[in-house]
Amino acid sequence: MAFRGCALAGAIMLAGCATVVKGTSQQVSLDTPGYPGAQCILRSKDFGTRSVITPATFELPKSKHDVQVECRKGCARGNGVISSNLEGMTAGNIVAGGVIGFGVDAATGAMNKYNENNQIAMSQGSNC
Repeated sequence: MAFRGCALAGAIMLAGCATVVKGTSQQVSLDTPGYPGAQCILRSKDFGTRSVITPATFELPKSKHDVQVECRKGCARGNGVISSNLEGMTAGNIVAGGVIGFGVDAATGAMNKYNENNQIAMSQGSNC
């Protein structure tokens, strides 16, 4: 009986809280106000390069790295960042899940989250 209790406690500590509750990916939206249909290139150390047409909603793997965004439509251009921040439950995970739970969340990226709604300001160059 004691073995089962220890095994259960160990299994709980091995699973990071944010990994279990929030997952390792997140839905994010991107818009270019005044320039719908802009093509945006997303770049990250974790997933490489992706392309979306605005307005867009898509899934990103969570990471500690920000996502660089470059958008264009005709002569209009815009650059920005989809920022990565710490998930609110990270501090609680250190207490409840200990070092192991924190390590799991750090390794999977689950302790991070992106801004959910993102806008890239665009402007036309003087040559248009």
